[in-house]
Amino acid sequence: MQTFKAGKIDVAVIGAGHAGIEAALACARLGLSTALFTINLDAVGNMPCNPSIGGTGKGHLVYEIDALGGEMGFAADQVTLQSRLLNRSKGPAVHSKRVQADRVLYREIMKKTLENQQNLLLIQAEIGEIVTEEEGGKRALRAVITRNGAEWACRAAIVCAGTFLNGRVITGENAYASGPDGMLPATGLSASLEANGVRLMRFKTGTPPRIHADSIDYDKLELQEGDDVVLPFSSRTKDFAFAGGRQLPCHIAYTNERTHEIIRQNLHRSPLYGGEIKGVGPRYCPSIEDKVVRFADKERHQLFVEPMGIGTKEVYLQGFSSSMPEEVQSEMLHSLVGFEHAQVMRTAYAIEYDCADPTQLFATLEFKEIGGLYGAGQFNGTSGYEEAAAQGLIAGINASLTILGREPVVLPRSSSYIGTLIDDLVTKGTNEPYRMMTSRSEYRLLLRQDNADERLIGIGHDVGLVDETRYAAYLEKAAAIEREQKRIETTNVPPSPILQALLDEKGSTRTSTGIKLSELMRRPELDYDALAPVDPNRPDLPRAVKLGAEIRIKYGGYIKRQLDEAEKFKKLESKLLPPDIDYEQVKGIRIEAMQKLQKFRPASIGQASRISGISPADITVLLIYLSQKYGERE
Repeated sequence: MQTFKAGKIDVAVIGAGHAGIEAALACARLGLSTALFTINLDAVGNMPCNPSIGGTGKGHLVYEIDALGGEMGFAADQVTLQSRLLNRSKGPAVHSKRVQADRVLYREIMKKTLENQQNLLLIQAEIGEIVTEEEGGKRALRAVITRNGAEWACRAAIVCAGTFLNGRVITGENAYASGPDGMLPATGLSASLEANGVRLMRFKTGTPPRIHADSIDYDKLELQEGDDVVLPFSSRTKDFAFAGGRQLPCHIAYTNERTHEIIRQNLHRSPLYGGEIKGVGPRYCPSIEDKVVRFADKERHQLFVEPMGIGTKEVYLQGFSSSMPEEVQSEMLHSLVGFEHAQVMRTAYAIEYDCADPTQLFATLEFKEIGGLYGAGQFNGTSGYEEAAAQGLIAGINASLTILGREPVVLPRSSSYIGTLIDDLVTKGTNEPYRMMTSRSEYRLLLRQDNADERLIGIGHDVGLVDETRYAAYLEKAAAIEREQKRIETTNVPPSPILQALLDEKGSTRTSTGIKLSELMRRPELDYDALAPVDPNRPDLPRAVKLGAEIRIKYGGYIKRQLDEAEKFKKLESKLLPPDIDYEQVKGIRIEAMQKLQKFRPASIGQASRISGISPADITVLLIYLSQKYGERE
């Protein structure tokens, strides 16, 4: 192919999905000349899978992205159709915000944000090749080349290809090359990456059908309203309002025995069970046919009927993902109560795509063997918009900091779900699309949604993505929480008929003497709002301040315990491993452990301990070897 010199930039970002957007904005906002390449400019920030942002574990990621200076939470607040706080019956560690989003409006807002960002070029072009050269014993990125032959010299590139790499859509017996939502696939980059030594894997994901709203009998479905009180994702959102001016309802439907029978009768036509699909799908988001097979004892499966936007009649049927033939899908759909006359606007499909083995990456998300090349999002083997955006932000930050000669950002597991996500990927890898869940963290009570800014905004400020005004507002909020916590801990509530009536109403043990307000708040059946009648002098505070003070008091003992555990973890993370260590020289270590350590090249003892196949005994041997050969290392 004939190439030509198109220009020089600092960073090339490949793909304008959720990872690419965060990566490109981070680089440009840190002052680097950046180009964001996408196959289709009309699909910037597209939501091909579902019209929602947040959810269990994922909502935490959105809050963390915002605290670091990312864009997703702020954009999501502007396009919210419905907002719900999941797991409200459980403790604050697993409270997770999830919103229904207007997917068209989200695309428009993100495209406008990119177009108006200084230092950023937004270009419709497919990157088909990366150019590297030998430098210091490994390869270093030098340029990217489009399918039209435009060569862009760059100092770093971030691959955020989503599900486009050699994308292949499958519906029943019909399979063809395609990206998501009927777009073109990226067909050249995989070969170029492999030629440069990148190991690729083949994963699969899928979508449910989209249905015309007027063809659904909503009277036969369960109504699902949103929350009355809504806290926005972003601290930048000052006046939250629902897109379209009002909160839209969702609905709940169910499969039934007839649905399951149709699926069972047609399993021989399922590409999932017939061998047509080669890629590995997400275990935690299976297709409806997979659920019917795996959970054969279940009489029904819950489905969520969700609006796609205020300007469209398209409705999303969450939980009904399928790759069955179109005519089988139609029969399955019409078997559902309320969907007897449903009109399909978009047929469900599965999509296979190439992605990279993430163990090839440092925790900075830079490839170990190719300097200047970074990966983010589904390209790293993850699933979900939120996981993608989180990685894109970190990759963008680190590519920029490296070019600027500054220390990169590596978030420990104890700091964030983003740190947990990246550490899981680079130390353990993944054999299926990785999905964030609160259960993946050992420090759930420390990593709550309500304290994401407390944990991370200082890093965002130091990096340069959080400005002084916003940081000052955070400091004032933090001081207000401290003041309210201290007031609650020092306020005494005297015995009174009002107190006794409140305790009786809440089923709480009576007290005949005065009692600290904080002691009452620690009781499981009482909370900040419930104690208002016996706390008449409380100040008028924002909801976020009241929540922060309440959680600190109510769960103080548990939080302290996890902080102690995190401190022990920090000591292991601080014991760095020499980058040139030859693990074959470590006497007494098992062969499997030696091979794993040679392959993954962990940065610290803590990271080494989390690699699958490394035992505590191997770590002990490694610590002894380090002490003998290198002395004490910090």
